[in-house]
Parts: sequence; structure tokens; C-alpha cells
Amino acid sequence: MTSLDEIDHAKHAVRQHVWDLLEREGAAPPGVHGHIPDFVGKEAAAARLAELDVWKKARVIKCNPDRAQLPVRVRALQEGKLLYMAVPRLATPKPFYLLDPTVLETPFEKAATSTGAPELAPTVGPDEMHPVDLIVCGSVAVSRHDGVRVGKGAGYSDLEVALLAEAGLITADTSIATTIHQIQLVDDRLPHAEHDFSVELAITPCEMLAFTSRRGRPPGIIRANLRPDQLRNIPALAGSNPSQR
Repeated sequence: MTSLDEIDHAKHAVRQHVWDLLEREGAAPPGVHGHIPDFVGKEAAAARLAELDVWKKARVIKCNPDRAQLPVRVRALQEGKLLYMAVPRLATPKPFYLLDPTVLETPFEKAATSTGAPELAPTVGPDEMHPVDLIVCGSVAVSRHDGVRVGKGAGYSDLEVALLAEAGLITADTSIATTIHQIQLVDDRLPHAEHDFSVELAITPCEMLAFTSRRGRPPGIIRANLRPDQLRNIPALAGSNPSQR
């Protein structure tokens, strides 16, 4: 069995390769290393996502707070969808911002940013949230084979999904999508651990890939895989009822 350290090492190599390639090709701003890439064409990818039935039917969307997905968040609010946005690093007892377009009085382009949301949106915990129809996440790389994704390495996206799954707010019917640059689609199979989730949809400015063979989603927090810093710094983990697998 491959150890978590070996998986993390393999993921790191994938990230470095993609970050290097994005910078070399001018597909993301300099300094992309260590971040979800703020890729060129993010608006076109968001528009392509919005053409899909899964988007049109969704009334409640959860999205990451990175710049790459800002057009997704703004479009969700413009279309009257309820938007949950993770607090960076899940650092507050209630780890999600609630952005309700029916009550926001500030331009959506500001409210949906990582600096605007803390000023304008209340925070909520899973016990206060509506079931989520669609999750949109940021990624560093996605495999063309099966939708396995690699994030920036901090593990927050996986924890966000696990918290929502544990609360019964997402099910097997909740779709997970990511918007990325074409360069971030890789031909190789990617390393993954049991607490990682995959995506069903990967949308670039040029194409949309759908993955029908889903890996099983973790039912909640897997405590054995948590790092000490996560337990120390994420208040929501203290009140969760983690899986003991």
C-alpha cells in the first residue's frame, strides 16, 4: 500500500510541473507556485460551465474563494443562486460565507472576492446551510482519465467537502466541477489518497470533460489522515464527528 508521504511526494511533483508550465507559457501570472492558478481564460471557462444543465438546475452552489473561480461566483450571484464560499483556511468557527444575492447591496464583483466577503457576508456552519446542488472547486491539475484532481497541497478543499458530506449537505447526486486552463489537464493518472475527492466535470476555456466513473467520496472527516496543524487551526474540526476509518 502506498503511504500518505509517498502520495504527497508524487502530488508535489505534479504541482511543480504544472506551475512551471503555466508560467513558462504565460497562462497564469508570475508567482503561481503554491496557489490555485489564476489562469488566463477563467471568464470563458466560467461561461462554458454556465451553459451546462447541471449549472442551470443548481440553486445552491458552494465555491472556493480563489481568484480563478471569481467569474463563477459572480455569475452564480447574477443568476440568483445562493452561494457558499469557504472562509480561507476554514479559520473561523463557522467556516463558510453565505452570499445571498437577494440581500447583497454591494456589487457582486466585490462581494464574491476573498476580501469583500469578510466585510459583507455572514459566516455559517454546516448546521445552518441548505443542501448543495453543485460544488465548484479550484485545482492545480486534473487527470483526463478519471477526474482525479490535485489541489495546491493545503488540503482545505477536501476538508470542506468532507464537512459538508458529514452534515448530509452533499450526496452522490451533488456534482463537483472545476474550472481550469487547458494546460492543467494532464494525460497521466494522478496520485490520490482516500480522503481526496475527484471531479465529475472539468471545464477549460476550450472544452468540457465529463467523468462517469466516480471514485467513492469520503463520508466525512477521516481523522487518521488529519495533520496536527489542521486539528489546531480549524475550529470546525473540534465539533465534528469524524469517521474513524
